[in-house]
Amino acid sequence: MDDIVKKAMAKWPNVPDCYGWLALDARGAWRMRDERAQHLNLPGDKVIQAALLGFINRNYAVDQRGCWYFQNGPQRVFLNLEATPFIARTDPQLGLVLHTGAAFGQPARAYLTETGELLVEGGGKVAQVDDRDVAQLMASLELDGAAAADEALMAWLEGGAGTLTLRSGGQAVPVERIARADVAARFGFVRLPAPVAPS
Repeated sequence: MDDIVKKAMAKWPNVPDCYGWLALDARGAWRMRDERAQHLNLPGDKVIQAALLGFINRNYAVDQRGCWYFQNGPQRVFLNLEATPFIARTDPQLGLVLHTGAAFGQPARAYLTETGELLVEGGGKVAQVDDRDVAQLMASLELDGAAAADEALMAWLEGGAGTLTLRSGGQAVPVERIARADVAARFGFVRLPAPVAPS
């Protein structure tokens, strides 16, 4: 977290939290959601200004409820997540890279949803793979030690037998099925944070 942000938090500790104004889409783009976007349930405008992107990426964190936020000075701006708290892309040198620019590292496990979304887990993080990079990783899937043909993969997704792995960094990473609706609960994050009701 930036020093300037820590100082602002100390100076103004009681700034109200903000909800609904910022989102992370399934391709790793931060999106500003003004009142119109919120009212019409639109994704919002992509944040493209490099300095602002860097600021958000450096000050991105999670609270004890599993709600992800951007610490904007003294204010927490809670994120709507289209997919997972991190989005991964492939990189020729680094392997998998998060939307924040950090290297993901070697996945420990991978998951496929019923609609073909690929998630990777490792180093305490879970990331959905950007759909533009999924085909590249699908070519590294093996079923019972052999390249997974499309038909065999579809049969596995529908509950078929066999051991599916993702070949990554010279290792066979186990792949599990997961229902898209179960992802947030399984990994302990909140897709659409809301204010805590006063007790």
